[in-house]
Amino acid sequence: MTESPTGPAGQAAREQILTLNAGSSSIKFAVYAVEGDEPVLTVKGQVEGIGTTPHFVAKATDGRLLAESYWEAVDDGQGHARAFKQIWSWLADAAGDRQILAVGHRVAHGGETYSEPVLIDDEVIGVLTSLVPLVPLHQPNNLAAIRAVAAEHPDLPQVGCFDTAFHRGRPLVTEQFALPRALLERGVKRYGFHGLSYEYIAGQLQVLAPEVAEGRVVVAHLGSGCSMTALLGGRSQETTMSFSALDGVPMGTRCGVLDPGVLLFLMREDGLGVADLERLLYKESGLLGLSGVSNDLRDLHRSDDPQAAEAIDYFVYRIGQSIGALCAALGGLDALVFTAGVGENDAAVRARICADAAWLGVVIDPAANAAGARGISPQGHTPSVWVIPTDEEQMIARQTLRVVRAQT
Repeated sequence: MTESPTGPAGQAAREQILTLNAGSSSIKFAVYAVEGDEPVLTVKGQVEGIGTTPHFVAKATDGRLLAESYWEAVDDGQGHARAFKQIWSWLADAAGDRQILAVGHRVAHGGETYSEPVLIDDEVIGVLTSLVPLVPLHQPNNLAAIRAVAAEHPDLPQVGCFDTAFHRGRPLVTEQFALPRALLERGVKRYGFHGLSYEYIAGQLQVLAPEVAEGRVVVAHLGSGCSMTALLGGRSQETTMSFSALDGVPMGTRCGVLDPGVLLFLMREDGLGVADLERLLYKESGLLGLSGVSNDLRDLHRSDDPQAAEAIDYFVYRIGQSIGALCAALGGLDALVFTAGVGENDAAVRARICADAAWLGVVIDPAANAAGARGISPQGHTPSVWVIPTDEEQMIARQTLRVVRAQT
């Protein structure tokens, strides 16, 4: 591999930011050239199939395949470390004499401690480890990537960028559950997630429509994982995910809001334990559980199975309910924004959601919606409706560069 990551003008940057987004079976990565204050994307890729059939791929910004490889999985608990070694090995070859300035990580939970991105050290790792019980299916993967980098490159700065941070600072009433206060003091509260996405969208809206960005905005982050957030002046006021990434609107395989009595019933009547419930709620519910067909809306649209149509109906209905609740928290609506995989690409679902929100004055231009235009409501209409692609990796790169520069 001889091609080097380069900046937009073809000149390779001397320093670059590497971002890592680690899941249970994958690590997504991106490389950004340090060009002034705004990191510039040069390469994106991932290792998927960790633990089964690892597959590495790296692509240029125009989609050209730069590298691809497979290797045999080894069941030794070092899958993330091995995946990182593959990423770094390719980068070292591709980047020539250019250096990685720092590595930025998406971290699911910052708890009460971290409301801003932070330079990672042993103390930070200790705090993040203590938060594993709050997000047991996400935090361990983030920590595995951090430890993999530290083991191979102990002097390389690493920065934690938190999905919970954007939602910090909300009024206490929006964070509490009606549970004994001792549980609140133990951290049982509504945190909210997808914060990196919401922070990016808030910034993009400032560029596209500054006057709208200062108003009452509901953002629908609809992908495999889904949540919605109410913004006022670009700041989080209320959000649908709460203590965990299970709450709120239904998702690909996650249930969304659920009466806790259902869990008590399953524990009492069917003898389900923690592992059983965790598998049910995270892996077997949502669109997959409702349809019995797929967790992917594209498959459900194509399916003739009536349960697939019912799953889409439920998805749209619950999103409509959440829009109403978030508007109540804001006292009205000035703009609705769709983002993430479904929000950006599924015009049919957007149209149905907006039709259900007509009582709020939501109107869209069908042609603009079908084309996936940035603004899909009639010109000058309020509330306006937008389709804005999110970029969590760009947000991680920005935050990482800011933290590292603050240290010098």
